[in-house]
Amino acid sequence: MIKASRIAVLAALLASAAVIGSAGWTPAAAAEDKKIATVDGKPITESDLAAVMAEMSQQFAQLPEPARRRAALDRLIDIQILAGQADKDGLGASDEFKKRLENLRQRLLINEFVKIKVDGSVTDADVKAAYDKYVGGTTPPEETRARHILVKTKEEADAIIADIAKGGDFAKIAADKSQDPGSAKEGGDLGYFGAGEMVAEFDKAVQELKPGEFTKTPVQTQFGFHVIRVEDKRKQKVPSLDEVKDQLRQQVVQEKFSEALTQLKKTAKVEIDETALGAKK
Repeated sequence: MIKASRIAVLAALLASAAVIGSAGWTPAAAAEDKKIATVDGKPITESDLAAVMAEMSQQFAQLPEPARRRAALDRLIDIQILAGQADKDGLGASDEFKKRLENLRQRLLINEFVKIKVDGSVTDADVKAAYDKYVGGTTPPEETRARHILVKTKEEADAIIADIAKGGDFAKIAADKSQDPGSAKEGGDLGYFGAGEMVAEFDKAVQELKPGEFTKTPVQTQFGFHVIRVEDKRKQKVPSLDEVKDQLRQQVVQEKFSEALTQLKKTAKVEIDETALGAKK
């Protein structure tokens, strides 16, 4: 299995440019980096192996640890051999290659800038402040818990409404007659849902009902005719800091990056040749 997919995995590695040594590398790790192999005198280290294993985690997921390390090493050896031959053949000497290499260098530098200057500057206090702002500026939307009975015709729905009006058990009728296989076995219970999560006609009917009330006329949708009863209405729970801290951290990182870029643009000397650009005046 490993050999059969080797070319495809190698292609993926080559497409992800500069994976070797670009992930998980820190000065502390450099001091402990262990040489695992050499290819024509060039070392392959533990950090190189870790970077490839992280990059190819899905492909290696089913392999035991020793086999994953061996597979990653095989890929690194292939890359070293191919890159070495390309270098001997002078394929890196062209202006086009140098331009692409510079583009890659710039992207890696931006990654380092974000990692060290932006992401590295985000503190727990920054995330907490973002959470407080989120909570303070958010009014939790209302959500509704409802049951429904779905049938094919208006006549069937009318009969069910009459039965419920006489004291019929909504949940039992739903279990016996509803054609919604997902909720019928739960007595028609749809659980809690927010505004707009159901089709428009259903949503409108639910919004007009108070807890304990049911529709006195059938509600027609693309699925058929519904008899709906609202069980409860409540405000949605505000998520805790722990539940949203990862998303908020990413938000803070994006904001800090935007601020940093705006400030850098103020001092950068940018000249644009509008004629060359082809912009219309």
